[in-house]
Amino acid sequence: MAAEIQIYDAPALGTPLGAYSHVTRVRAQEYIFIAGMLATDRTGAIIGADVGTQAVQVFENIRLALESAGASWKNVVRFTTYLVDAKLIDGFMAYRKREFPRMFGAAPYPPNTLLIIERLVREEFLIEVQTVAAI
Repeated sequence: MAAEIQIYDAPALGTPLGAYSHVTRVRAQEYIFIAGMLATDRTGAIIGADVGTQAVQVFENIRLALESAGASWKNVVRFTTYLVDAKLIDGFMAYRKREFPRMFGAAPYPPNTLLIIERLVREEFLIEVQTVAAI
């Protein structure tokens, strides 16, 4: 049985503030929990000094992790995003608005919790994204 994933907005909650949905309802045999991905390549080199470039690498790493488990973007049920400065929100939202239609097709997009934190494991990192998927 393939996972049954229903992503939607509850009308009582109003319109989401960005490229995400309020709710994911899942019936699945397996879940995939992907650690927070950072903007590093396979050698550990940091890719990018701005949030847009780092986001490209972060989501590429998520794609690779999904593929390693036999999954794809259609299996994602939620994201948790960490940014190190509120000034990065616009750049992150611009990335999502540009890339999510390519990754997920037309909306709805998976729920996302966005947190602004003091820092990540190294000062150079601006964004980290944790992912949950279902198959």
